[in-house]
Amino acid sequence: MKWQIVQAQLPMVKESQETKIQSTQDVTTLCQDIINLAQESFHVLTINCRNYLIDRHLISLGLIDVCLVHPREVFRPAILDGAKAIICVHNHPTGDSNPSADDIRITRQLIQASKILEIQLRDHVIIGHTTFSLRESGIVDFT
Repeated sequence: MKWQIVQAQLPMVKESQETKIQSTQDVTTLCQDIINLAQESFHVLTINCRNYLIDRHLISLGLIDVCLVHPREVFRPAILDGAKAIICVHNHPTGDSNPSADDIRITRQLIQASKILEIQLRDHVIIGHTTFSLRESGIVDFT
């Protein structure tokens, strides 16, 4: 068997110089289209080293009260985009933006994965009738 060395081409980073992510309000404004969805959807915002949005990726589309999420799918677009950081966003169709036990569990799991990959998880934002930031609430330690 003969091995061939293939040189990988790095993806072109598409960067929006117009969308700087500096607050939970910026995330809410960017993701307003998921507020009234009838089912949960989980998105990842990829961020460059200057806090500009690279892209927004739909990771999972679920049911009315659940959305399957795994670190492998969450960090794949971040790696492909060459992102320095990510922000996770999902909606609660019920309108109650308080995190569930599963929301907290997956956030902790994503924080551990982010440390290994050295791609910072900046926040996990839940959008309902109001917006809930797991970082700002202090429920989960992002350090």
